[in-house]
Amino acid sequence: MTQANPDQFQLEPLNSTVLRGSDVRFNASVQGSWQVMTWAVGGLLVLTIPVSGNITSSSPRFSAKFCSAGDASCVEFTIRDVSRGDAGSVVCTVQGPYGSKMAKLTVQENGTVSITGGNQKVNEDEQVEFRCVTAAWFPTPSISWALNGKPVDPGLYNTTHADDGDYSNSTSVLKFQALRNTTVECRATVETMTNPETSSVFLVVVPKPPDWTVLIATVVSIGGFALLVLLILGIIFCYKRRKEKQPNYQDDVRRVRTQSQISAVTAAARGRVNRGYMGDGQTSVAPSDVTDSGFSQVHGSSYFEMPDVVNSNQAGDIQRSSKAVDESVFIKHRHVTIV
Repeated sequence: MTQANPDQFQLEPLNSTVLRGSDVRFNASVQGSWQVMTWAVGGLLVLTIPVSGNITSSSPRFSAKFCSAGDASCVEFTIRDVSRGDAGSVVCTVQGPYGSKMAKLTVQENGTVSITGGNQKVNEDEQVEFRCVTAAWFPTPSISWALNGKPVDPGLYNTTHADDGDYSNSTSVLKFQALRNTTVECRATVETMTNPETSSVFLVVVPKPPDWTVLIATVVSIGGFALLVLLILGIIFCYKRRKEKQPNYQDDVRRVRTQSQISAVTAAARGRVNRGYMGDGQTSVAPSDVTDSGFSQVHGSSYFEMPDVVNSNQAGDIQRSSKAVDESVFIKHRHVTIV
């Protein structure tokens, strides 16, 4: 290969990395006159450019044009829809003393990414595991995880890779403790990708039943205290009611006095002789019973009705009954005898 003067012939970029399916461009700058320029990709001649005349291309995917119209000092070479077969060397040759320049083309390829198992539903605080699988990537992709859009600490997941010669396949396992509903996302990317390929699933967390131990203990304590208070109040109430029903000393004295009076009146009523009793046929008072003053003394009444002093509960009734008995024993009255 003829060595070109560095000041006369330049090719850029010398290294280019693109994603499969994209376009890549190289610029060749030549100081001075030249007649023919050729481009070879992967060792195959794909394009010939004369200074004047038509450009010959082996495929519509390869094209070239002057950077500025009518200015042959700069040529732009384009490869469209780059494939993995285009990777390797890209050589520009200018006939004459300029020689050739070579650049390196790297083609990356994105494959698939998916979280196996789909959505999950677990209990709160349960350990969960998610597995992410990538396939047909080149080169080996970089895999990361995100929970609710926030990156996950790499210490929480483990990733392994396997190459089959042309492509790379990977498996990443994420483990964490379920605390709340979470969107779980697996991301895979290579250098040339603007945005990573992603796969996401949803984790539904079922809250665990509340711990009723503390609540039950509190309720039992409060309930026990309330029952104790009610029991004490009940005892006090019963004690007061019982004390109110018990007779006091004054009531006992009054009741004994009343019973004594009743007994005395009853005994007096039963033990007196009825001196005013008159038998059948007796119509007048005996002469011996007439006094000098013209009054007769009656020692008793024919009939006497004793009040029910036994069953009376009032001391006043007892006293009135006793007085009635005394007045009925001796009665003065005027008796006139007509001759």
